[in-house]
Order: sequence, then structure tokens, then C-alpha cells
Amino acid sequence: MAAPMRALVLTIGLLLLAGVGNGDGTDGSTPTRAPELVVTAPPELAAAAERVERLDRRQLVRLTRFVGLDDPGAPIHVALEPRGSAVDTATPAWVAGFAYGALGRVVVFPERSPPYPYGSFEEVVLHELTHVLAARAAGYQELPRWFNEGLAVVASGTWGLDDRSWLTLAAVVDSETPLAELEDMFTAGRARSGRAYAMSGAFVRDLVTRKGAETVAQVLAGRRRGLSFDEAFRRSVGADPETAARAFWRRYSIWYRWVPIATSSLTLWIGVTALAVWAAMRKRRRRALMEELWEAEDELAESDTDLTGPPPGGWVH
Repeated sequence: MAAPMRALVLTIGLLLLAGVGNGDGTDGSTPTRAPELVVTAPPELAAAAERVERLDRRQLVRLTRFVGLDDPGAPIHVALEPRGSAVDTATPAWVAGFAYGALGRVVVFPERSPPYPYGSFEEVVLHELTHVLAARAAGYQELPRWFNEGLAVVASGTWGLDDRSWLTLAAVVDSETPLAELEDMFTAGRARSGRAYAMSGAFVRDLVTRKGAETVAQVLAGRRRGLSFDEAFRRSVGADPETAARAFWRRYSIWYRWVPIATSSLTLWIGVTALAVWAAMRKRRRRALMEELWEAEDELAESDTDLTGPPPGGWVH
């Protein structure tokens, strides 16, 4: 191989190696460090503690980058609470976990069945870890509950059938709910909080899809710089939160309100019933006409009219 060709091949090889990065999905320029987790649990929850410690490092890196951090900061403490503990007793039964963002602490109840929006115990942990990382990315400035929960829903799981079902219900029951009212729904019981999670997650997911994956990080960075949430949101999205939310519902109402209603079993039953009634009415009219014809034939047969010859006026061809 000629010297110039060898030099070209070597240069391409070095560029490819540089592009491989550090194996965490980064470009190699600024490696993102996964957050360190410190897990505390009683002996009976040792298996759950091991599941937390085995969380995929790539998922943790993805959460960190999603909120716009390269360095996740100090270790995050994850406390696993057993059934019957003081914390378990004081927490509503439908809550699977919660986070103290400013303290870098997460509390999870492994023995509770994960309610919506969680699909598994691991998703509960990832969801709560996202809250801590988001608080750090925002410089510990206050975030609206709908935005905080929405970004955690998007970051910690995938958009699936459960999400669509809850959003369909929300589209019928709570359509175009103002964001201020959405805040209160998170503490209004399991059913309303489920719909609040669905709407918040769908809204943030829509922002990320249309505006780019960096949208969440940009809003959080704006808060860290001291901007109000509305101003940080407006600069990142191009509209204030309420305007963006109304636009979101206009785009999605046809799919999550009218399409499910049009294709629901109730609508199908009504349509089948209406078709059956129409067919029955048609059948009744046909039978009435046949009976009239039969009566006319009977009357004709009983009359003295001679049907063997031509009718008055001759045959009609």
C-alpha cells in the first residue's frame, strides 16, 4: 500500500475511534457520568435493593442527559420502605414512591403494586431519580407539578397501551383542563392522579417530539439561570405554557376523544341496533305490501270479471 493511502486509512481509523465515544451514547467530547446510588433497605427487602443496584447504567446516563446534566452531582440516596413502616403507614396506598429533590433522596415501596404511570418496580425508581436530577438541573428552582411529573413519565418509561388508555379517558373527562387545575389533580386520588399523569406525560412527550429532545433540558437550564418557569418555557418552546397546552389538546382531541368514542363498543352496539331496527322496518313494509297484493288477488278471484279475454281497450303490450 502506498504511503499516501496508508496515511488516509490511518486518519479514517482514528476518526472512527474518536467517534465511538465512551460507550454511553455520548460523542466522546463530554462524557456523562451516571448518578451514584446509595441504597438502604431492611433485610426483608434485600432482593429489591439488589434490583436497584443492578439498574442499567446506560438508563441512568440517559436520564442524566435528558435533564441536561453532564455531572449528576452527589450520590442519590434510595430508601426502600417495608410494609407497615412509619413512612409506609403515613403515605397514601396508591403512591409507589416519592422524591425529595433538594435533598437528593428517594423513597420507594417495593411491596406495593406499581400503579399507573409505572410499569414495573424499576420504572418507579427511575421516575423518582428523574425528579432528583431535574431538581439539580433546575438549580433547585420550583417547577410546576405537571412539568415535573410529565418529564419523569417521559424519561422513565415507554409510551404504551396504558398511557393511551388513560389519555383517552382524560380526553373525554378532563379535556382542555387548565394547567393550574391539572396541578391539583395529582393529589385528588388515584383515578384523577392517573389522568393527570397521562395528560402531563402526553403534553411533555408532544413537546419533545415536536421541538426536540433538548427541550426539557433547555427549560430546566432557564430556571437554573433565574428565569421564571413561564419565561424559560416560552424561550424554549416559543409559546407560554397555557397556549402550548391548548394547542396540544386541539391537535390530539380528535384522536383521543372522538376516534375512541366512534370506535367504542357502545357506539358499535348503537350502530348494530340501528341497523337491525332499520332492517325490521323494511321487512315490515315489505310484508304489508305483500299482504295488500294477496288481498287484491283474493278480491279479484272472487269477482265476476272474465280474465280470459282482452281487457277493455285491448291488450297492452
